[in-house]
Amino acid sequence: MKFLYSLLFFVFAFNLQAQTNLDYYLPQNTTYNPDIPTPQSVIGHEVGEWHVTHDKLVQYMYALAEASNRISIENRGSTYEDRPLLLLTITSPENHSNLSEIQNAHIAATESNTVSTANRPIVVYQGFSIHGNEPSGSNAALLFAYYLAAAESDAVKQLLDESVILLDPAFNPDGLQRFAYWANTNRGKNLNPDPNDREYREVWPGGRTNHYWFDMNRDWLPVQLPESRARIATFHKWLPNILTDHHEMGTNSTFFFQPGIPSRTHPLTPKLNQELTKKIGNYHAKALDKIGSLYYTEENFDDFYYGKGSTFPDINGGIGILFEQASSRGHIQESANGLLTFPFTIRNQFTAALSTLEAAESMREELLTYQHNFYKNARQEAAKENGKAIVFGDEKDAAKTYHLAEILKRQNITFYDIKSDFKANGKSFKKGYSYIVPKNQKHTRLINAMFEKRTTFTDSLFYDISAWTFPLAFNVDYAENVSTSHLGEEVTELTMKPGKVTVKSNYAYLMQWHEYYAPKALNAILKSGIRAKVAMQPFTLQNTSYDYGTILIPVQNQSKNADELYSFLNEIAKESHVTIDAASTGLTEGIDLGSGKFRTLEQPKIALIVGDGITSYDAGELWHLFDQRFDMTVTKLDTRSLQRTNLDRYNTIILPSGSLNGADVKALKTWVENGGTLIGYRYALRWLNNNEFLKLNFKTVERTATNISFEERSDYNGAQVIGGAIFETKLDRSHPVNFGYKNDKLAMFRNTTLFVSADKQSYNNPIQYTKNPLLSGYISQSNLDSLSLTVPFKVQRLRRGNVAVFTDNTNFRAFWYGTNKLLLNTIFFREQL
Repeated sequence: MKFLYSLLFFVFAFNLQAQTNLDYYLPQNTTYNPDIPTPQSVIGHEVGEWHVTHDKLVQYMYALAEASNRISIENRGSTYEDRPLLLLTITSPENHSNLSEIQNAHIAATESNTVSTANRPIVVYQGFSIHGNEPSGSNAALLFAYYLAAAESDAVKQLLDESVILLDPAFNPDGLQRFAYWANTNRGKNLNPDPNDREYREVWPGGRTNHYWFDMNRDWLPVQLPESRARIATFHKWLPNILTDHHEMGTNSTFFFQPGIPSRTHPLTPKLNQELTKKIGNYHAKALDKIGSLYYTEENFDDFYYGKGSTFPDINGGIGILFEQASSRGHIQESANGLLTFPFTIRNQFTAALSTLEAAESMREELLTYQHNFYKNARQEAAKENGKAIVFGDEKDAAKTYHLAEILKRQNITFYDIKSDFKANGKSFKKGYSYIVPKNQKHTRLINAMFEKRTTFTDSLFYDISAWTFPLAFNVDYAENVSTSHLGEEVTELTMKPGKVTVKSNYAYLMQWHEYYAPKALNAILKSGIRAKVAMQPFTLQNTSYDYGTILIPVQNQSKNADELYSFLNEIAKESHVTIDAASTGLTEGIDLGSGKFRTLEQPKIALIVGDGITSYDAGELWHLFDQRFDMTVTKLDTRSLQRTNLDRYNTIILPSGSLNGADVKALKTWVENGGTLIGYRYALRWLNNNEFLKLNFKTVERTATNISFEERSDYNGAQVIGGAIFETKLDRSHPVNFGYKNDKLAMFRNTTLFVSADKQSYNNPIQYTKNPLLSGYISQSNLDSLSLTVPFKVQRLRRGNVAVFTDNTNFRAFWYGTNKLLLNTIFFREQL
């Protein structure tokens, strides 16, 4: 028996070694140019033997570009960790010598009513491993690039003549590096397929996300991250006909390629798009049949949210294709389908990459014609909207308006300044604080996708969010069907409104709280040791109305003299793009500047709880908000060491969605009772309630499945999920949590079923859902009934401190600018809540 086991292991090890040879992966119907370096000759190991680190991946791609006249390479920018964002352009040497003309002709075909497809190459963008711990894609990119550079067959040469391939070998360099380190440092000489082994159990937060723990496959539409900005610029430069996005899924799965579930396609996507996707799928099926790999299609995933890589092309005239490969999550792992090896997963991704090119070449004219007609039809739709436009802005917050315009700019949408101030739909739009978007333009369908409000659906299940209406996300005023007569100059160079101090004062300075970056300015002021106060009531001074939350900076008794303070505040105003007014007197209409209604503020000292038990997405969005947007230092406290940490260093602690160990309760509660402010998000509310940090009354929803079969039970339960929709709330603007909001209505994003009952005392409900709150997105009727008149925010005292909680994420995916200030208010005005 021992001999038999040894023999089986020997055979098993031999087969694994054979799997990492190039012959296992590469087509054998061609010769390979010996002058082109193999992956092993550069990175030092066979593909699939180790997980390639990003630095080695970069090294190999540069080596290929140096050796091959089929490849050019560019670095389009850097990640947060300063890793390069590479793009390889792969085509025939003849096409390379004429690349600008090919690119110009390709774009021109999307802008003309007649076009020839006979001699134009098809453009295919192939991207790998946007989730860093789904590494088979980027490892397959080594083989894919080598094959296209080295294969000498006539078929490959013809393919390169008829195609321009944009190869993005690592959508997520930081995550890939993090995961490769984990998998490689836990790999033994004797590979262990036991799923309990540490190799297959990453430490928090795992390698899926980028530096700030964002899922970057949700950022194609909002474009908030540097990796996204690079690839979106490439996308619009080329408008590829096909874009592939290579992923991994559960170890017990097989291989998935699109189309997904037909009923879950966004209505703005043409029907022909899905038909072509299915036709391309036949090429994948044929290729996977040939190597004996199991697969499925049309049973999972969807094409609804346009912020995913496989769906974004669908609203831009291309075909997006998602590949999902069963993941070994390391080097080899037991699965329901036998031993799943890392090389096997790589080979499937490589095979699908090649079958994509085969489909692209075979369907070249069909796909070029589809793209041409997509934009031709879009122009016809846009012509019907001639003279109509969308206007958006916030007359008191130029920065927030700028950041929405910034997204439009990145998406190649044309927009204008407004000619002069005007009103529409009861909203005021101020020149310099507003932009207007004509509907009669090339990307009219993309504009519709970004601005639409949708509340009716053919399916009640969503793989991702069901609403992302951008003006609601940014909390800007907007109006549709506005006349283009309001168009001013086209915005070609988008710039943020400069900040300033109006004049020097020897008495006091005042800063309104409406501007998005006012918290950044206040933090810098308090951090420098300058005293500041907040107005708890509105007042008027020197013919200017000052709202709730206005910041007062006295001149006297400061650590800087009057000249130094003026100079310092001027720099702060410029850096934060805010206007700071000079006050020459304390006598106002309303509360005077010496009134007790101005409350002294304390510099925030913030800790963010991270680690096991905490949702990394939510934690990362918070970290990013403070670090990148507001230049506020935040200390990340790991759950493993929370009990041993001196919490007295902080006056604010944030608990993202998740829960802590029972042993952490005493230390955290004592800290709150001694004066700290604890802010909890999403499912942390249940933990806080169960551990008596505060008392919440959760509404429960009783459901009884009627006429639902066993087969339908999963869909029935899925329809009760709020995957991500937008709802209307009513604000009490006098409450400090709402300082800086000029309207009494606020759109809030929600993706939980936490329904918190309102307090009997109305003043304890500063934010409350309206009676009919749905603005955009899907929610079941029973959940909508439960949500009505509940509250998304609660604050309660706990001896000397307080606990403030939000049922949902106010910082969702970095583009939900409109509710960021709720968190900042809770921090800066914590003692006034």
